[in-house]
Amino acid sequence: MIRIGILGGAGYTAGELIRLLLNHGQAEIVFVNSESNAGNLLTDVHEGLYGETDLHFTAEMPFHEVDVVFFCFGHGKSREFMQSHELPDNVKIIDLAQDFRLAADGNDFVYGLPEINRELIAKARHVANPGCFATCIELGLLPAAAMGIIDRDVSVNAITGSTGAGQKPGATTHFSWRNNNMSIYKAFSHQHVPEIRQSLCQVQGHLEASIDFIPYRGDFARGIFATEVVRTDANIDDITEAYRRFYSSAAFTHYVDKPLDLKQVVNTNKALVHCDKFADKLLVTSCIDNLLKGAVGQAVQNMNIMFCIDEREGLRLKASAF
Repeated sequence: MIRIGILGGAGYTAGELIRLLLNHGQAEIVFVNSESNAGNLLTDVHEGLYGETDLHFTAEMPFHEVDVVFFCFGHGKSREFMQSHELPDNVKIIDLAQDFRLAADGNDFVYGLPEINRELIAKARHVANPGCFATCIELGLLPAAAMGIIDRDVSVNAITGSTGAGQKPGATTHFSWRNNNMSIYKAFSHQHVPEIRQSLCQVQGHLEASIDFIPYRGDFARGIFATEVVRTDANIDDITEAYRRFYSSAAFTHYVDKPLDLKQVVNTNKALVHCDKFADKLLVTSCIDNLLKGAVGQAVQNMNIMFCIDEREGLRLKASAF
């Protein structure tokens, strides 16, 4: 049994993580830390867990009682926590923030995208879980990078659900603004672009091309739907065969022959990818659930790999038919 601690336990991602772990056959949640909610039932915050658990939030952090800790902090807080706290050497860490995703001197966190780093994740003590947009876009582009055909600027558009903005209300997240609405934010400057470039460079060996990414806020709760346009003279049959081969052993990422719909992945840990060719333009479509494959589903997948169990454990989730 894998003994688990969760820090920052009151947010959307932590709620989804707890839901997955309660239904994981080889996981035991030892503590869920939240100082502001200490003593309260988890169900006081995560009401979807009624009938599933009687655990309480705690201000304590008994690291000596666990095998792995999930950091569900906001961006920037994981690094601060690591600098002010010392965890036992035998305790593994999976960080869901962006603090350790980029390679740097002194950073021993492995970038947790199993489709390219499974062997490194299996040996890792610390894993940096990828960002949600980054996961969706990388999975759309990595087979093209493996072919070595990303040599011109790539145009990316992606729309995300409101849960991607977290649980804390804001001017662009409340229902009356988000409903029946769309908007652009952080055009060409989104924080996930550097990690996308890092992964593409890892696979292709170099990357001079620009990733021109325009993110959109959608009027739905969960999911990311992305399009990536790569200019190439490669044959579409060769491309689709390369995509199928690249993901042939992936547990959750699948190449699909038909055009995609977002509902095919919502509430699952799947990533679906599809390709079309228009003259010299390769149009790739990719989609994921931002809270699952884009966050805690992938984090549990990484945990499974780190502890040498079936990476599908606790993640056999099905999309709705409607």
